[in-house]
Amino acid sequence: MTEQWTSGSSAYITPREPGTGDAWADEAARIGKAGTQRLVEVTECVPPALIASAMRLAPNEAAIVRRRVIELDGKPIELADSYYPLHVASETALALPRKIPGGAPTLLGKLGYIASEVLEDISAREATADEQVLLHLNAGDPVLLLVRLSLDQEGRPMEAVHMTMTAQGRHLHYRMRTS
Repeated sequence: MTEQWTSGSSAYITPREPGTGDAWADEAARIGKAGTQRLVEVTECVPPALIASAMRLAPNEAAIVRRRVIELDGKPIELADSYYPLHVASETALALPRKIPGGAPTLLGKLGYIASEVLEDISAREATADEQVLLHLNAGDPVLLLVRLSLDQEGRPMEAVHMTMTAQGRHLHYRMRTS
């Protein structure tokens, strides 16, 4: 059984100070674990309908996707696909197949994009056959799906992330400020 930990979202949308690592590595370290990300693919694509709609893309409009496998102590626990509109990501490090120092929110901040509103949708279902292989799950195991949409200061979508997470031992914790 996976140890339970609490995860919040604010660290994943906030630009980080220069020279700091990524938010996932810091979160895992707080519970005495090693959190890593393996970049699988960076490409231009037409996003799935759910993502395209959330990002307000025209039919068949492309975006940049960064696909990652998130690992805890070397074990895959999450698949994360981050989508960026072409006007945000083209000709930036977001479109290149390499890690981004401090993570995407740090680069987005340098480019003038700061998340001013974040919408998250969470659901659960059985893992697909591909997810079972990639996340080392058994048939019938559940996964959590989290779709996070970040809007910039003018209310325009700047990033949409589709996460497929192992459900065992996972607890999502949210804190919101209203002023």
